[in-house]
Amino acid sequence: MSGKHYRRNVENQYASHSFVILPLRGGSRVLARPVSVSLFNRPEATVEQQALLPLSQSVVPTRSFQTSAVSRDIDTAAKFIGAGAATVGVAGSGAGIGTVFGSLIIGYARNPSLKQQLFSYAILGFALSEAMGLFCLMVAFLILFAM
Repeated sequence: MSGKHYRRNVENQYASHSFVILPLRGGSRVLARPVSVSLFNRPEATVEQQALLPLSQSVVPTRSFQTSAVSRDIDTAAKFIGAGAATVGVAGSGAGIGTVFGSLIIGYARNPSLKQQLFSYAILGFALSEAMGLFCLMVAFLILFAM
């Protein structure tokens, strides 16, 4: 690249840089100001001037937050995904109950004299696994209907 073309390219880059950066520098100060500074530093109108203004101009401007349809759709999809993930825990509870009673049968086949003790442990395992399944179901309903 010759020196002439290089110098022209650098000058064009500098011109576009100053064209973009200078307005941003001045505008960023306005954007970074707190709302209270914007409201309290504005010139106040007298009572007579406010009486002459239409109602929409005399009211202090407020910020309103609105959610778009896309945002609500994303929130709804997130609810369904979370509820589905919590419902998988109910299936895990069913697998746990099957494992508990399968182990009870294996233990009883190995040592029939421990029937009463094995059965009490199986009932305890069943209750704990069922409780976890109910907690997962409760979380799924909370995600769907309470949030």
